[in-house]
Parts: sequence; structure tokens; C-alpha cells
Amino acid sequence: MYRWIILAFLALCLALPVHAGSSEAGRPQLPANEVAAFSNRVQQDLAARGAHVAIVARMGRNPDHLPAGVHYTHVSFWVLSQIKTADGKTGTGYRAYNLYQQGQNGTRSKLVQDSPADFFAGAYRFDAGIIIPDIRLQKKLLAVINSPTYAKLHNPRYSVLANPFTSEFQNCTEHTLDVIMSTIYGTRDIAQIKANEAAYFKPQVIAIGGVKRALAPVASQALTTSDHGPVVATATFGSIARFMKANGLASQVYRLTPEAAYRY
Repeated sequence: MYRWIILAFLALCLALPVHAGSSEAGRPQLPANEVAAFSNRVQQDLAARGAHVAIVARMGRNPDHLPAGVHYTHVSFWVLSQIKTADGKTGTGYRAYNLYQQGQNGTRSKLVQDSPADFFAGAYRFDAGIIIPDIRLQKKLLAVINSPTYAKLHNPRYSVLANPFTSEFQNCTEHTLDVIMSTIYGTRDIAQIKANEAAYFKPQVIAIGGVKRALAPVASQALTTSDHGPVVATATFGSIARFMKANGLASQVYRLTPEAAYRY
């Protein structure tokens, strides 16, 4: 009965089991060997561009089912790290730092680190949105991500369409934005971070009619828009990319597919 609502609104940060790295339905959507190949392609591309910290997004749903202006369904920081390979050796690779909606309770979230292959196991299509911050910002982001501030900025009260200007709920893109703002302004004061976001950040408006807006929480409490006024707007990969480009904070913003890289 509510399937059309779920397809329309489950647009951002879909639920992922902690270790399975699967889609919201609980199963990988694409063959594991192709996931491994694409995740390695993304890692190699980032390494070739000298990225120590990047913001990476995946397309986890059919784009025909996403709201206008939304292309990607999950965003995380990728950090160049020392990792252990399957044979126990130590090497260098990327770790994805995620905020994931909990599968058991969709109104709560947790911070999870996983591998690039886990990250893309939930992809509907191999299409990655990538922001490589300016090198100075990368260094500052790395310090914040490795500090208690990163976890302090996590609000476990989850909403798919969280309003980035309030502290009532949070989704993966809002947490990413909060970490960026914390880094830029050197503060962990959430009130100050929200004030800066309201002053300088323009979120993505989500077109939603009154009836659908009223019925959405019936399908899932994670679809609440109670933290919004008349207009529903949320942080997205695209809105973060626009903010960073407009303020000279990104060295590169692009899409990567198995075939090529494209300007975003």
C-alpha cells in the first residue's frame, strides 16, 4: 500500500547492515566481482589524484525513483589509511567513514567504517560522485575525523530528509556537512555550526506535496519532515559540491563510472 511512498522518499542514506554493505533490502544489487573491480577503480583514481581525504557518493537506487535534483543516495568520507589485506599483509588503501541508518530501527543511525567494496555493494549503478577537497582542507579534515569531534557531531536521531539547519535529526549528508563546517570554522559547538550552515549553505529543495508529506511518516518514521517549515530542503551530495566549489574548498568535483570520469 505504501510502496509508492517509500520509492519516492527513501532517497538518502539507505539502511545498511554494518558488515554486509548491502542495499536497504539487505542484499547486494550487483555482482561481487564487478563491485570489487569498480571499488578498486575508485581507489586507484583517488590515489592517482593524490587524495588523502575525499567525499564519495554512491547511487543506491534507480534514479527514476529519486526526487528531482537528487542523484546519489549515500555520502561518506574516504580516508587513505593503513589496512590489512585478506592474506594478513599491511598495505595502503581507503576506508569509508559512514553514517548508516540502522536496519533494526530506521529512526536511529550509527557511525561505521567499512571498505570500498562494502561501500559499493549497495550500489544500484556504478556511478560515484567525488569531491576532492583543497589540500589544506584535506589536512584539517583528517585531523577532525581522527579526533573525538567526529563522533561528537553525530546525532543518532535519523531522518531521510533531515533539515540541515536544525539539530533535531541528521542523515549522512548532514553529518558530512557538519564535519566540513566544524573543520572550516575550528569549532565543535553544534549551535555555531548550524548558524554557519544557515548563513552560507543552500540545501537541496525536495518537491513534496502536502498529502504525500502527511502520509510519508505512516510508511516510516524515518520519513518525517517535522523539522521543516513549509519548504522541505536537505543536504545532498550536489548541494555540498556546489557549496564547496562556490567557496574555493574543492580542488576537483567529478563523476566516475567504469568507462570514464566526467565533470560534475
